[in-house]
Amino acid sequence: MELLFSYGTLQQVSVQVAQCGRRLQGRADALPGWCTAMVEITDHAVIEKSGKTHHPVVMPGRKDESVAGMVFEIVEQEHAAADAYEVADYKRIAALLASGVTARVYEKASRSRDSARFQNTVRSMCGGMCGRLFYLSI
Repeated sequence: MELLFSYGTLQQVSVQVAQCGRRLQGRADALPGWCTAMVEITDHAVIEKSGKTHHPVVMPGRKDESVAGMVFEIVEQEHAAADAYEVADYKRIAALLASGVTARVYEKASRSRDSARFQNTVRSMCGGMCGRLFYLSI
């Protein structure tokens, strides 16, 4: 079994069943030192499964910030299914959760300073501070 931390639509049972073929078992946890922004989803299959055109994405934030979510125990095939669900705006990394366990997390795939749309999203979701720290960490 592997651990996958979800802070977004993979917490929806309908998405879990559509992607993994079952309801995932998990527990509440958090991702300390990270914040969220929203990404516009244009993949119609993903929109159909989640029912949403915008999904959250995490990025490094302030030390006092934290992202709440669920940590799920999944098998390798389910990780592949989760990877297939996540659009190109996301990449999978390992991160330390508040509980002390390390889990796979989908973060923002591109840390480009040139994306005006992304910078505006960061400013609106994190009050600007997260974006400044995020760009300094590149």
